[in-house]
Amino acid sequence: MKTLLAHRLSQSEIMQLCASTHGVRNNHLKEKLYQLTLDDDRRVAVNALWTFTHFAAADNEWLYAKHDQLIDRCLNEKDATKLRLMLNLLLSQPYTEEAIRTDFIDFCLARLTDTRAPYAIRAQCIKLAYEQMRYWPELLNELRQTLDLISCEPLSPGLRSAWKQVMKKILSCNVY
Repeated sequence: MKTLLAHRLSQSEIMQLCASTHGVRNNHLKEKLYQLTLDDDRRVAVNALWTFTHFAAADNEWLYAKHDQLIDRCLNEKDATKLRLMLNLLLSQPYTEEAIRTDFIDFCLARLTDTRAPYAIRAQCIKLAYEQMRYWPELLNELRQTLDLISCEPLSPGLRSAWKQVMKKILSCNVY
């Protein structure tokens, strides 16, 4: 698997990896692939993360057990590509009121306002902040105020779209 991940992957190779790790009987292969996301070779790690983003919903559930570890990795990741891919994986996970991490909320709020951060990461952080803060009106109000602050700056189309989606959800909750 590592040999395959060590070079540029084609779409068919990604689909092959997804198929070979599909189903509960292949959870050991999912674990092997996950360990490769930690590899010292950047290409191997990025390709392993990229492969996880193509998993079917049922296979993606396997990653739920890695939720806190993925968050810990995001908090310390310096590589923008790895961070973007891990945030993408976290976007497809459920967030419950009981299992919220304030350090990750703080991370998302800091990144979504960081004008030096890549637009994709900022957009993902807007969505992740909402997913975590939606249970508490006072936190939603804080998020709305933060989003109001960034609305004055020029936003990329993707960032503007994430901003609009989340503002629409916040306003539908009647939080002011």
